[in-house]
Amino acid sequence: MTYGQIAGLLGNLLSPKAVGWAMHTCPDDVPWHRVVNASGACSTERRGDMPPGLQRALLEAEGVDFRLDGTLDLARWRWEPTASPVSLRGLGRRRSRREG
Repeated sequence: MTYGQIAGLLGNLLSPKAVGWAMHTCPDDVPWHRVVNASGACSTERRGDMPPGLQRALLEAEGVDFRLDGTLDLARWRWEPTASPVSLRGLGRRRSRREG
């Protein structure tokens, strides 16, 4: 799955870059390593708070293989959710005092 894919599932309320920043704050049990950039490359290599190669190592441990250029084949490995995304109706809307 890519950051842009997640943004699209959220109705493009966030940019792919904002999705990346949001994922940076996720709990440890969220499989963050399964989200790559639009080219199929690991996006965590430029972050100073993560060991180099960690995302790739985690993906390879799950059986994902990489091309010589360091990208993965999105046509093969991209996850396409089959269920409808969660309803986002009212997301971001402030509740009135009447609504509680």
